[in-house]
Amino acid sequence: MNIGVLILIIVGGAAGGLSTLYLVAALFGTLGYKIFRKVKYGTSLYD
Repeated sequence: MNIGVLILIIVGGAAGGLSTLYLVAALFGTLGYKIFRKVKYGTSLYD
């Protein structure tokens, strides 16, 4: 394979992996924050 194609594959794979990890972390962070507010302040989970 061409070295340029391999670099594109690695960069594209890294970008996809990092964006997926960010979305998963943001999802659990948001859920954790909402549950924390529900327990501490009694607010709704839907606000």
